[in-house]
Amino acid sequence: MSLNHIPSPGDPGSRLLDGPALWPAQAHTPTVLGRQLVIDRGEGSYIFTDDGRRLFDGTAGLWHANIGHSNPELAEVAFDQMRRLETYHIFARFTNDKALALGERLAEISPIDRSKVILNSGGSDAIEVACKLARRHWQREGRASKKVILSREFAYHGLHAYGTSIAGLDFNREGYGTDSLVPETARVSFNDPEQVAAVVAEIGPENIAAIVTEPVQGTGGVNPPVPGYLEAIQKICRENDILLLLDEVITGFGRLGTMFAAERYGIEPDMVIFAKGITSGYAPLGGVLVSPQVWEPFYIDSPDTPVFRHGATYAGHATAAAVALRHLEILERDQLIPRVKELETLLRTEFDKLARQNVAVTDVRVAGLLGGITLAGHLKAEQVCDDLIELGYVARPLRGNTIQVSPPFIISDQELTLFVTAIDQAITERENR
Repeated sequence: MSLNHIPSPGDPGSRLLDGPALWPAQAHTPTVLGRQLVIDRGEGSYIFTDDGRRLFDGTAGLWHANIGHSNPELAEVAFDQMRRLETYHIFARFTNDKALALGERLAEISPIDRSKVILNSGGSDAIEVACKLARRHWQREGRASKKVILSREFAYHGLHAYGTSIAGLDFNREGYGTDSLVPETARVSFNDPEQVAAVVAEIGPENIAAIVTEPVQGTGGVNPPVPGYLEAIQKICRENDILLLLDEVITGFGRLGTMFAAERYGIEPDMVIFAKGITSGYAPLGGVLVSPQVWEPFYIDSPDTPVFRHGATYAGHATAAAVALRHLEILERDQLIPRVKELETLLRTEFDKLARQNVAVTDVRVAGLLGGITLAGHLKAEQVCDDLIELGYVARPLRGNTIQVSPPFIISDQELTLFVTAIDQAITERENR
């Protein structure tokens, strides 16, 4: 159908125009309308459709449902907080007790010593703030040329203006009339530190404000760092006065078996961007942990102290903060982060077995409770994931013909084994058609 053609009621394409008012996210709309699964409830590691199907949530929603769905403790704490105070903004002289308490708790567990905490509504918001703060830092330092933000091939950092601009997935930057909505951005290799150093030298460190990276790339195909890569990036940053921004929207709060991936890989970033796992998805919340090097100049007791103009209506939302505080208690009380380490071992064993048994699997990757399965080119990850739904499991197709596996932390050993078995079955049946 031509883009310039508006279907009349008699045209076959008119059913698309008469579909639901809700615009599907991240979708080629014509291929999903009429095929959407309407999720009307969840329970633990399972979700249920409005037509009665029970599906194992093998992706924890969008990487976030770490403690599973419909946890009554989080529902109750949200209810109690709303009855007391739904929220109050944290602009200027105002704040609220739950935002303050969450800030203190995050500073305690932060991989950055003496960090300050900027709160907002999610990962894309947090990326926007972190990139702006990186540039603001160097402007305040009087080094006005340091404006470029570097990011990696295949990176995903949300879809606000900065997230779109630093995306390493080209399709997320295309179609806006320019290579980058924010012009001062560039991409570096996702696995070759020598190429990163070459790009830094070419652009000039005097022009670069920050390098932003996911410790383990998520949407780009579940790509753990090659040995030494993150350490090399950190060294490049330190030697060239470039801020290191770690996007832990997916990896933060236990997904890799440590509270933050920075701990697992021994990285000392200047900022950590977080979201998703801080509330297990029970409330929209994200933010940035900021190092003293960056925040201290904004705290000096002087009329000349600059203001960093950040803030949103729901930054420090009291109910979201209350949910996050309880969620962090549950992670600790139920020993869910150590449990992820145990599950990583099992997931690696099951993935290795899958790769040995199924010739259509060309690569498997595991980091914590994150897994990626790459399929041979004659199979399509999208089709295999559709087949998995018919078997009662949710997985997600990603770049590189990859199947994403990232179940809730509460998954049992048996459920994890059965999940990988179902993936094997779906691949085999698709190949034999």
